[in-house]
Amino acid sequence: MSKKIKIHSIKYNFFMNALLTISGFIFPLITFPYVSRILGPAPNGKIAFAASVISYFSLLAAMGIPSYGVREIAEVRDDQEKLNKTLTELVVINTLFTLLSYLLLLLLVLIVPDFRKDSTLIAITSIQIIFTTFGVDWFYQGIEQYDYITARNLAFKVIAVILMFILVHNPQDYIIYAGITVLGNVGSNFLNMIKLRDYAHFNFHISLNLKPHLQPIVTLFLYSAMTVIYTNLDQVMLGFMTSNREVGYYSATIKIENILTSLITSLGAVMLPRITYYLNHNGIQKFNELIRKSFNFVLLISIPLAIFFFLEADQVIFVLAGKGYERAGIILQCLIPDIIFVGLSSVTAWQMLIPLKMEKWVLVGSIVGALLDAGINLAIIPIIGGVGAALSTVIAECSVFVTHCIVLRKRLRNAIDWQNICKLMIGNIFALVVLGLLYMVHFPILFSSSLTLSLKSSFINCVCVGIVYFGVYGITLLILKEQLVLEILGNIKQRFK
Repeated sequence: MSKKIKIHSIKYNFFMNALLTISGFIFPLITFPYVSRILGPAPNGKIAFAASVISYFSLLAAMGIPSYGVREIAEVRDDQEKLNKTLTELVVINTLFTLLSYLLLLLLVLIVPDFRKDSTLIAITSIQIIFTTFGVDWFYQGIEQYDYITARNLAFKVIAVILMFILVHNPQDYIIYAGITVLGNVGSNFLNMIKLRDYAHFNFHISLNLKPHLQPIVTLFLYSAMTVIYTNLDQVMLGFMTSNREVGYYSATIKIENILTSLITSLGAVMLPRITYYLNHNGIQKFNELIRKSFNFVLLISIPLAIFFFLEADQVIFVLAGKGYERAGIILQCLIPDIIFVGLSSVTAWQMLIPLKMEKWVLVGSIVGALLDAGINLAIIPIIGGVGAALSTVIAECSVFVTHCIVLRKRLRNAIDWQNICKLMIGNIFALVVLGLLYMVHFPILFSSSLTLSLKSSFINCVCVGIVYFGVYGITLLILKEQLVLEILGNIKQRFK
């Protein structure tokens, strides 16, 4: 007998997912500076190259199920029989494509010299494919068990960090670090199958109907494939067209960008199952309200973060990666606007198009982005290397968002609060003006070159600029009575009453 599924509030789920996201921010802050200094750009480039290659095979194994599964499980979570049937059918499909993925990977390792040369690294990195398949994370997201997801992920991240400090001491340990990374990312999935019987069970005694799932999962797979192309193809093309060192520089900036985008899109992960549930239970007014809040949340966070990291790119790279990564500063400046477009397109894709079962338009948007990304990469990576890869990524993600907006133009009229967006822009402009005034009076701790500062001084510089910028930004929004800031402040006050 499966136990009753307890559904928490959106605020609770968001808090748990935000905690998981913040851990994704904190743990790289701990590991990235250490690994960058111990391994150096070339071994880090090898790991990044292997991870990029494996991401394609992970994508094939998943076959769109991680996103499709969340939606389908959310729809049937109140019906135990349908829940068991849906789970069984999706796991069967997932298993078949996982076997196909491993067969193709083995074939490429045997044929392609670059893959065969790093076969051990690729083999270790590929472990995440099978762990992801049988971890059924999408099931737990569909039934909104974000407290469990967060707890087990945090536990394995802590274990991975401890192992890194114990086992990784020189550049030759990059294979060990790759294994530790896999453990930290997907090791917790081993526990999922054990706990699964608390909520559902596999039923192979009924007639399984796989066909209805194929069209939507193939569509979402193609969407994910196109997305991976313009997020991971950059590193693969850099590896083939430039050098491991250039991949290492670019990888450093991508790690920073991924941390920021995961923070910005953290709300979307908990919104997909809830929005799907509302749409299937006549909650269109609630749907519009949640979408409006999502857009406000993304813009509230992404714009100031993009401006801050653009201004402090050299300092941030110096603090996180150390000497030898100076070129990564300009790459980060070119890449950082991407976090705004990623945040916005995550709302239009995961919270609007997919719950509305318009996933074919998500695919169209990703095809547009992937074609632009690949074409621009081919033209400018040989000329400007990582900078070209960064620029092509930003242009690709912008084109994805524009495509979504064209399709959703009627629904977006009720989802965008232009008055609130103006308040956010005023807050950012005023914060920039204050920083500009400090620059004009030559305030030293805010505007010293990272090339002449120690690690401690650079860190203090980042903290001081952050305090000034985000402090002025926040105060301005409070004065303007920005609705989301006031709501957050109200919730905090209520907690302490």
